[in-house]
Amino acid sequence: MKYVEEFADPEAARRILGRIAARTTRRWKIMEVCGGQTHAILRHGIDQLLPEEIELIHGPGCPVCVTPIELIDRALAIAARPEVVFCSFGDMLRVPGSDGDLFSVRAGGGDVRVVYSPLDALTVAEDNPSKEVVFFAVGFETTAPANALAVIEARRRGLTNFSILVSHVRVPPALRSILESPDSEIDGFLAAGHVCTVMGDQEYRALVAEFGVPIVITGFEPVDVLEGIHRVVAQLEAGTAEVDNAYPRAVRAEGNRVAREMIETVFAATDRAWRGVGTIPDSGWRLAPEFGAFDAELLFEVADVVAEEDPVCRAGEVLLGVLRPSDCEAFGTSCTPRTPLGAPMVSTEGACAAYHRYGRLGREIGARP
Repeated sequence: MKYVEEFADPEAARRILGRIAARTTRRWKIMEVCGGQTHAILRHGIDQLLPEEIELIHGPGCPVCVTPIELIDRALAIAARPEVVFCSFGDMLRVPGSDGDLFSVRAGGGDVRVVYSPLDALTVAEDNPSKEVVFFAVGFETTAPANALAVIEARRRGLTNFSILVSHVRVPPALRSILESPDSEIDGFLAAGHVCTVMGDQEYRALVAEFGVPIVITGFEPVDVLEGIHRVVAQLEAGTAEVDNAYPRAVRAEGNRVAREMIETVFAATDRAWRGVGTIPDSGWRLAPEFGAFDAELLFEVADVVAEEDPVCRAGEVLLGVLRPSDCEAFGTSCTPRTPLGAPMVSTEGACAAYHRYGRLGREIGARP
């Protein structure tokens, strides 16, 4: 199958591994930003095939994982109301809040439904005019266009019983926060191809110019990831720093202009709290004032709901790449996929879930066979 099998070809992967080994003369720390890339790395054993000088650091690129606990609590408060039908993607239902999750709300009688698109939630609103239908709009830049379209379409259809609870976060401000940290040891980044498909590469060019670190945009198949690592290593060994698009079959420099225009129409930049990390300036989107009638946070008056993280959970350190999941004292004991303390253990893109699923359970994580 074109564009799938050729990027999972073992022989191609071996050739790239050989080139990486031939290029590498020093120790380098490379952060893969996206949780999808983390799962690909662990599923295919890429971390154990690389030269021992290269260390892969898992970044904050899991939107479920970074959704702040107070937003989860706001979702729980809204979903528990008898007049509400609460719609969400399935990966949010088991993310723990301060006391329970959306599954527990549904078990207690709340009308919580899994949908596969925000437009499905519009259909629910049309079919249930006596109910308030709320869609949990979570994600990075990748899901923002569809959520913006849902709001635009709701206004076009004259739906007055539809709203969204917004928890959108943006990748470049998070990378800036990491690079500005005095504790950062990241030498280069693998940027998420699907984010750049929407947004292009301009914001990354500004980061490279300011901080002098290479950023390579790449995809999610094993050959994609290895090629991205090879290009980062090549820049590091040559002492250069630039944005390099290793995912040209999907990413253009300008991104998707139509999608970006929808985002700019519906959303406005805002400071956003990241779960376990803290507030990062201009790292999120909220609904623009002219779309306030669709803002569930305002309509249900839950903006003042605050919460505290479980002190045992060290998800923030995992998301910032300063702690491996298996080095958390709770990993695999009090925190498992069935009894998660934090979102990285239940999200399909969470680093903790990836370590647990693919058997990276010991303290010797990162050791070469």
